[in-house]
Amino acid sequence: MNARTLLLTACALLAFAGNSLLCRAAIGGHTIDPASFTFVRILAGAAMLLALARGRIRRLDPKRANFGSALPLAVYAIAFALAYVGLTAGTGALILFGSVQLTMLIAAWRKGERPHAREWLGIALALVGLAWLVAPGLSAPPAVSAALMALAGVAWGVYSLHGRGATDAVVETASNFVGALPVVALATLLPGPPRLLSWPGFGFAVASGALASGLGYALWYQALPRLTAVRASAVQLAVPALAALGGVLLLGEHLSPRLVLAAALILGGIGLTLARR
Repeated sequence: MNARTLLLTACALLAFAGNSLLCRAAIGGHTIDPASFTFVRILAGAAMLLALARGRIRRLDPKRANFGSALPLAVYAIAFALAYVGLTAGTGALILFGSVQLTMLIAAWRKGERPHAREWLGIALALVGLAWLVAPGLSAPPAVSAALMALAGVAWGVYSLHGRGATDAVVETASNFVGALPVVALATLLPGPPRLLSWPGFGFAVASGALASGLGYALWYQALPRLTAVRASAVQLAVPALAALGGVLLLGEHLSPRLVLAAALILGGIGLTLARR
């Protein structure tokens, strides 16, 4: 991994961790409801990406919209927000990116990419950590919230795999955000938690959409073509550690022994997967 790819990847991962923190602060703090948060987030992300693509805006037209990418983006965003009604920032990020890894590894296997023995061991450790985190027990996360976050992870994995073939990351990500808007708008009309919108919640959603999502996803799309599917899935598991640390420092969340052990297994697995031979 060269220096440019490393920098792009690191910035994208920090943005992803910020998404968990912003969403948890907004929804867990009861400043906005999940559907409104998602709509504002995607709208702000689309606005940021359109601004970034302004020099190439003539290339952004309805024919470029890829529903195969826009739909999983919308599913991810909706399930992500709903899941954070009952999850802490770190726990949600662990479930999310564990599911992302599994999705991308299955896709890599189907395309003929075969991890080495050390990579398989790292993957196994990471998945054991994820299984330990969500196993039933007094400190286990709510089952419905965990299932929603797992769904968000599968959708994000599919979205990431589609993005590996992007020829213009900013323009195509902008197209996907615009294409996802009708789906998330429809979600605001469906039954769910009571609608709630305050200025702090609106601000959290705008920051999540414009900075942590729009800008973060554009950076991620720049890095993806330079990463194998195995590495792309593995490096994203660094996000839960960042989110858990941010949750403790910024949101006053409790760092449970279960979360610590799960994070150690998952991050140790990443180390094995990415280490040089």
